[in-house]
Amino acid sequence: MPSKKRILFMYPPSPVLNREDRCQQPTKELLVIPPLPPTDLMYMAAVAELCGFDAKIKDYSQEEGYTKDLKTFKPDYIVINAATPTLEHDLESLRVAKEILPKVITIAKGAAFITNAKEIMMANKSLDIVISGEVEATLSELLKNKKNIEDILGIYFRQGENIIFTGQRQFIENLDEIPFPARHLVDNSKYRRPDNNKVQAVIKVSRGCPYHCFFCLATPVSGAKVRRRSPENIIAEIRECVEKYNIRNFVFWSDIFNIDRNWTIELCNKIIESGLKITWSANTRADTADFEMAKIMYKSGCRLVSIGVESGSQYMLDKIGKKIKLDDVRKTVALFKKAKIRIYNYFVIGLPWETEETVEETIKFAIELNSDFISFYTATPLPGSKFYEYAKENNLFDENTSFENAYYFPAVNSHTLTRKRIFELHKSAIKRFYLRPLYILKMLSRIRTFAEIKSYFAAGLNLLLRK
Repeated sequence: MPSKKRILFMYPPSPVLNREDRCQQPTKELLVIPPLPPTDLMYMAAVAELCGFDAKIKDYSQEEGYTKDLKTFKPDYIVINAATPTLEHDLESLRVAKEILPKVITIAKGAAFITNAKEIMMANKSLDIVISGEVEATLSELLKNKKNIEDILGIYFRQGENIIFTGQRQFIENLDEIPFPARHLVDNSKYRRPDNNKVQAVIKVSRGCPYHCFFCLATPVSGAKVRRRSPENIIAEIRECVEKYNIRNFVFWSDIFNIDRNWTIELCNKIIESGLKITWSANTRADTADFEMAKIMYKSGCRLVSIGVESGSQYMLDKIGKKIKLDDVRKTVALFKKAKIRIYNYFVIGLPWETEETVEETIKFAIELNSDFISFYTATPLPGSKFYEYAKENNLFDENTSFENAYYFPAVNSHTLTRKRIFELHKSAIKRFYLRPLYILKMLSRIRTFAEIKSYFAAGLNLLLRK
């Protein structure tokens, strides 16, 4: 009987990122963003195992041994998630693979390929195939070899000196059909909550966002239609995590968690009825929650929500098409506080219309909200976003533009602020929020374990030492 074919799914030996396509975040410089498990690789590995492959998952951004594994595991296929901030590093890993294993088939997916996959492949001969869009169904067809490669929708491949695109594949309508992530192939203990150091998993509960915000890749990556998994399917995955892996802390990953009120309440009720004692976090818009929803979210285990506020300037919110009012944010933050759910707000500094005055409005608004955690990101026009096209058309890029420090050091100027000035304002915003005596006392009063002491101390030291 022939041995199984081998396939290596990896995050390349590049700087550490959360490579979830819409959010390609370097974690080193971001204060409260921990490295998340490679859930996208686990989904693909589950598909590969169903196709009869021997699969391995490796995150070489956090562990050694890449060339050793190539020589010992000898994969027939290598699949990477390539990100815009680390694209050169990522593709270099495929060149190394081809030197060691000339016949290996190299496949890449990721948001880096939304706008210029052909050009990237032409410049990088070690890359054989790019998967465009959602990967699970496309990868399954590739690995089963049931069709001629040109008949498989959703890929770019080489034909002589040419790069052929087979056409866009439709998004997967029924997400319940996707197998659960292959968590048995990773060391789950490495991925922990930043506050209490407990192991946590990511459960992807829905895909798609109808809002198509100016700076965001959610809609280009996952489409405008929100596709939700059934509550029963999500509960089954939670149960597997609890019973098989002893994981009870979760990030419910979605582009907008509670856009459908009935679905949200049904899921929360199902969690309560299951008897599974878990805690979880999720994201929300500032205009899609109410107090009754917040109460049942808390009862089912929700302990933190993240809210993309983006700016404390109504002018800026209107310019980027956010379609929320500052009073929506105030109301939503207040109702989650009342429900005893902690709040993590996101703001973006340095969008094209940003001025000294709008940044000051944002900082003051963040302090007014007085949420538990906050991130001030610098505006990053990743390829595929409306922001990227606008920045090109309006000459906001300069000769030093780089995505390597995405969300931390600005990639572009605004119309009135230089990249250097945006960075100074960004640093000032973080310190003005986190170094307030009343905020420090509030957070210290909540510490209950030694693990929390260590986590808060590390975050505080990072904040004080950052340049």
